[in-house]
Amino acid sequence: MLYMLALLQDVAAAGSDKGLGLIGAGLAAGLAVLGAGIGIGRIGGSATEGMARQPENTARIQTAMIIAAALIEGVALFVAVIAFLIQGKITF
Repeated sequence: MLYMLALLQDVAAAGSDKGLGLIGAGLAAGLAVLGAGIGIGRIGGSATEGMARQPENTARIQTAMIIAAALIEGVALFVAVIAFLIQGKITF
């Protein structure tokens, strides 16, 4: 964690907007992955609880869970790709 903080300070101390763009791209990718992890975790927990309460609907719950997890993962991947594209546009 301290290494990451030192790296961010070095980039921000470069004195131009390039460093801020890199920090923004990194934060965007990190928040996308964090949000996707939390979302998929909540989906899995809720699906498990739903299957425990209504075992006869397990197949329907699983299908809905997989579709929702795939949509969340797709959005997170899209944001990560955009962040990497932003990072590539910034030249030193």
